[in-house]
Amino acid sequence: MNNKLIFTLALIFAFNTGFACTNFLVGKLATIDGSTLISYNADSYFLFGALYHYPASTYPAGSMLDIHDWDTGKYLGKIKQVEKTYSVIGNMNEHQVSIGETTFGGREELVDTTAIMDYGSLIYIALQRAKTAREAIKIMTDLVAEYGYCSEGESFSIADPNEVWILEMVGKGANNKGAIWVAQRIPDDCVSAHANQARITTFPYDDKNVCLYSDDVIAFSREKGYFKGKNKDFSFSDTYAPLDYVALRACEARVWSFFRKVDPSMDKYISYVKGETLERMPLWIKPTFKLTAQKIKEYMRDQYEGTEFDMTKGIAAGPFGSKLRCSPLTFKVDSVEYVHERPTATQQAGFTFVAQMRSWMPDYIGGILWFGVDDPATNIYVPIYCGINRVPECYRADNGSLLEYSPTSAFWIYNWVANYAYSKYSYMFPDIKKVQTKWENDFNSLVPAIDKVAVGMTEADARVFLTDFSVTQAENSTAAWKKLGEYLLVKYMDGNIKAEKDGKFVQNEYKIPTTIIRAGYAEDFLRKMVKENPGLRVKSEDELKNRK
Repeated sequence: MNNKLIFTLALIFAFNTGFACTNFLVGKLATIDGSTLISYNADSYFLFGALYHYPASTYPAGSMLDIHDWDTGKYLGKIKQVEKTYSVIGNMNEHQVSIGETTFGGREELVDTTAIMDYGSLIYIALQRAKTAREAIKIMTDLVAEYGYCSEGESFSIADPNEVWILEMVGKGANNKGAIWVAQRIPDDCVSAHANQARITTFPYDDKNVCLYSDDVIAFSREKGYFKGKNKDFSFSDTYAPLDYVALRACEARVWSFFRKVDPSMDKYISYVKGETLERMPLWIKPTFKLTAQKIKEYMRDQYEGTEFDMTKGIAAGPFGSKLRCSPLTFKVDSVEYVHERPTATQQAGFTFVAQMRSWMPDYIGGILWFGVDDPATNIYVPIYCGINRVPECYRADNGSLLEYSPTSAFWIYNWVANYAYSKYSYMFPDIKKVQTKWENDFNSLVPAIDKVAVGMTEADARVFLTDFSVTQAENSTAAWKKLGEYLLVKYMDGNIKAEKDGKFVQNEYKIPTTIIRAGYAEDFLRKMVKENPGLRVKSEDELKNRK
């Protein structure tokens, strides 16, 4: 199979089967408490949502590490192992270094299928080896320089308690070891985002405090014939990942929807994401108010509500405002190609997190990975401290799989609730939101108290204490979600609604519901039904008398 075909299939796989993610980035002066934040929705129809744990380890001199492709498990080769690695929980290590990503693809000929390092391996190896965001960038770029880069173009969010960076990387083509990359530090008082489209355009060359890049980032583009202008006009994104309409409407639109929430003036870029104007959105903006981890969780649940792209409106949402859009992302009618809206919160999320890094605490307490599985719109973000030493059973990678249901797997329980809710979304979503809000409000109240207790302990005792807390909250919230699913099944069985009072179903002495509401359909949907099939009209008695 030739490289062009491999890449074409990869892009089809990425956009139409779900390897498409969303990241938001927040500097420490843009938050209320001085935290840095990055978020990640890991969206894939092929991803079983789990919380991975790499314990801290030591290795003998000369040890080698096997590399397997993160997405497929394919063996890629060996690299040198380091003497000591750090503990990693999910996408955060014990030093509060956190990494997320989104795939943008880029030029098809730059994929090097002969290389060893894929994007997923870069993330988790860097987390095991880095104490700061800058260290992580150096580790990742040194690894691809030595072993080559075999994935498509990627945008990485890389943060520690003090700095937040975006790193964008593409390969150099088959049998051409190395990668082309540029990294920019997000200003401390700003926010940024990326969603499957390269976003770094022009960048400063002479300030390594805020910008790092491969030596040949421009020279290589000239060699390949991609760029012929002056260095000052060079744009990484426009050169290595040119925009098309799907990139605007399905990718940049997610960035726009986030930006407009923190600065209403960004509304003006709707014409850009609709492919009507050329002015690109900035890489970062200064929000008009200070943010919190909870706010970022809410933004990760965005479905374009309140905009003309609203997923819960229109014929595709059906009679009950469902955000569910069946894949593929693009489709054709009469040979004309169309694209579904693609929101930040999507049903194919395997896992999702908001990483919160706090510089004023010991690392093992300061880092919290607010973690959830499945669709962020209908899940709970649970506080998982980065200093813990075991993973909750409900989040274990070996507790079920995409082809094996497990009644104790959070992934399957959250999917069960969400998939049922999609069928009558406008009714069930408010019920889900109530439980979601209660749990997350409780978490937000609990965490400061837990912090205070942990700070007063020895590190060893604090790690045990934080492990027990994180595991307990994960298991208890998963059990609560199972109860929620049972409640929804009872309340909305067969498309009807059982009446409630004071949070309980109204029933008589024989446990039969006294009232079952047959809610039917909204008027606008009924009008669409009648227009499509006017024969549904009930004929009058006179019309029946005139039958022939």
